[in-house]
Amino acid sequence: MSDESEKVVPKQELHTFVVRAMEAVGLQSDRGSVLADLLVSADYRGHYSHGLNRLDMYLNEIKSGTASKENKEPDIVKESAGTALVEGNNLIGPYVARFCMDLAIQKAKTAGIGFVSCRGSNHFGIAGWYSLRAMEQGFLGMAFCNTSPMMVPPRGTTRTLGTNPLSLAAPANNGDSFVLDMATTAVALGKAELKDRKGEPLPSGWTVDKSGHETHDFKNLHGLMPLGGKEESSGYKGYGLAMMVETFCGILSGGAFGPFVRQWKAFERPANLGQCFIAIDPSQFEEGFTDRMQTLIDACRDQPSADKDPVLVPGDPERNHMELCDKLGGIPYHENQITFANEIAATYKLAPMKTL
Repeated sequence: MSDESEKVVPKQELHTFVVRAMEAVGLQSDRGSVLADLLVSADYRGHYSHGLNRLDMYLNEIKSGTASKENKEPDIVKESAGTALVEGNNLIGPYVARFCMDLAIQKAKTAGIGFVSCRGSNHFGIAGWYSLRAMEQGFLGMAFCNTSPMMVPPRGTTRTLGTNPLSLAAPANNGDSFVLDMATTAVALGKAELKDRKGEPLPSGWTVDKSGHETHDFKNLHGLMPLGGKEESSGYKGYGLAMMVETFCGILSGGAFGPFVRQWKAFERPANLGQCFIAIDPSQFEEGFTDRMQTLIDACRDQPSADKDPVLVPGDPERNHMELCDKLGGIPYHENQITFANEIAATYKLAPMKTL
């Protein structure tokens, strides 16, 4: 059951609302539908920071003209049998990213691996949506994206790298899978925003103020800590992972990178984000991949738990949340998130979302 302070929205209702909202700012319905697929998937999987919570950002990208609503496609700048460089032409991020992952999948079908790096893109949402797209073809899928600088390095005071997410989806047996989808900061910025929207303090190890020291007050938030938090708790590892993602994305593609990416929600110029997508055909390696993957998953899940809660593998929390949504008949939202959606509806003169 959902909490009393929550409202349940059917997935199709959310999808229709997103498409209508994007049409209100001039985006074609087919591209709005790709975005809606992404946002619904994010919230259905429990990644609330990157679902409905991000709709206003996509609206502002189109409304401000910093993301293009032109009827054109991404361009392949150069390619080989297994690689490609793509120019996203400043189109909406999920549309560019889906194009790139589908290109990587196509190359993996013939070359065994597809590695695509792109520039000229925009915020692409949850990385896992693209990795899952490859996994549905029986492949391993990986996705990476640089973002506006929000991470303050250990010992630093300047926002230098983005949340720079990465994902790997790998198939196991009978529909089971390993699906890693994570930011290289301690959390995505959206999770801090949701805490503020709910009136809750920020947990330890999440954020820093302008002096580079930890803060629990959203009003004092200057930047995010890397995964691991402070240096003494291994924050330098998250910092290094963020630089790895940046290497695959902005550096490899020739897009914006690091501190030179446009600031978050500043719409004075195109973001020119770099992204990277990899599809790998496991049949080109030792046979029995899914059996071995399942054995590892089972070894993790089946061990005795330290407390009452069972051991999970990446992808299990999302699977549990999807089962909850299916039981409820839709996605549960905190009442403040519904208020947020209603404000969007009022701004763009749309009928509000219907709840169950």
